[in-house]
Amino acid sequence: MSSAARTEPGGARRGGPGSYLKRWMGRLTRTSPARAAMLIFGVTIAVFASLLNMPWATASGSSAAFHEALFVATSAVTVTGLTPVNTAEHWSFAGELVILIGIQVGGLGIITIAALLAISVTRNLGLRTRLVAQEGGISTGSMGETGQVIRTVVICSAVVEAMLMLVLIPRFIVINGGDVAAGLWDGTFYAISAFNNAGFVAHAEGFAGFDNDPVVIWTIMVGVFLGSLGFPVLFMLWRNRWHVRRWSLHTKLTLEVTLLLLVIGAVLYGVMEWSNSSTIGEMSLGEKLQNSLFASVNMRSGGFSVVESNMQNSETMLISDALMFAGGGSASTAGGIKVTTIAVIWLAFLAEARGDTESTAHGRTIPPSAVRIAVSVVAMGATLVLISTVWLMYITGLDMGRPLYESISAFATVGLTSGLTEDLPPEGLYVLAALMFAGRVGIITFAASLTVRQRSRVRYRYPEGRPMIG
Repeated sequence: MSSAARTEPGGARRGGPGSYLKRWMGRLTRTSPARAAMLIFGVTIAVFASLLNMPWATASGSSAAFHEALFVATSAVTVTGLTPVNTAEHWSFAGELVILIGIQVGGLGIITIAALLAISVTRNLGLRTRLVAQEGGISTGSMGETGQVIRTVVICSAVVEAMLMLVLIPRFIVINGGDVAAGLWDGTFYAISAFNNAGFVAHAEGFAGFDNDPVVIWTIMVGVFLGSLGFPVLFMLWRNRWHVRRWSLHTKLTLEVTLLLLVIGAVLYGVMEWSNSSTIGEMSLGEKLQNSLFASVNMRSGGFSVVESNMQNSETMLISDALMFAGGGSASTAGGIKVTTIAVIWLAFLAEARGDTESTAHGRTIPPSAVRIAVSVVAMGATLVLISTVWLMYITGLDMGRPLYESISAFATVGLTSGLTEDLPPEGLYVLAALMFAGRVGIITFAASLTVRQRSRVRYRYPEGRPMIG
């Protein structure tokens, strides 16, 4: 046996390609979990795009166009929901199954994937991985709990989705006229799509046919809401139940801002669309209230809609832009800049208005580094949306409204559409696909993954300079 193929202790072949790949991934995971996670996400999208490009994945039996397969794979793995084709009509059952698996894999989150990779390769979570996981929100305040929270991600996803299925499957069996197989598939599809905030629908007519079905509407709302809170919050609520004093600051801020945006969104949507006959204007009072709340829940990441977004008033679409950009909780299946980012910036604003030197909330001080990160997240997110919007305006020749709506929906991985995605040429789809990837990977992780090494801490400090502000 040659020296290149010697067997090391433990049975690993020293020079085999599998051994080399494992060692390389191990080094990458230990030295830069962020870059490893981004690489895994990219490879995952490529795998699902290849599967969707197979002839058996389409209803027609012919291979899908490359840009369509890549876009839908990116949309599924990033749990967005935007699609240039009708999911129910364009894809076969096998194709829809590939999409559903992509949603489930993507819903676990990039930080979770990186941490699970670290466990599989090194058999433990290294310090760097724990730190990156904490930055990504997979933490409850103690690095020792990171592994426990990651296990909770998988268990929580399975439990919540199973509970949603228990409600949706019997209901869809009834809706499908007693067809058990169809009811089982629809209930499973919508349970996974709802909890992962994906927004994909398995019916050719979309979700509009369920606007008068409170069982489906409320179950989807609950699934989207729970998924948008974030796994650290669900972990904290499961561990401490309703003992509010034991909740972390992250949990309190997430719930407060989430509920505030939920109420504000429902009220504004209801007021602005109350008399619009193209949306909720012809509905009864109860249906108007129900669908206003449904719209508010889904505008922040769910992506389900009982009415076409392009039929809404322009004021409503502007409110939708703001809510989509806000997104959901950190380390959740939702996207956007995250509600805690909004909370930190608002607290900094209040502190400045009061003349306080520090931001505080619930008896805790917000460190200046958190404020800087929050501002950076908003600035970088707005920059990406701006670039995409201008690019789409150039490609389509349209005014700002629809390109902006579509860009924010893609960046925040919401999935609501003004109808522009299905009309875009391939180059426009590539723009939105890149935006979905950047939005799901996360701005902080994305930036960290591009950093070769951290700058060493300098031992000197420049004198202060105060530029004029305002």
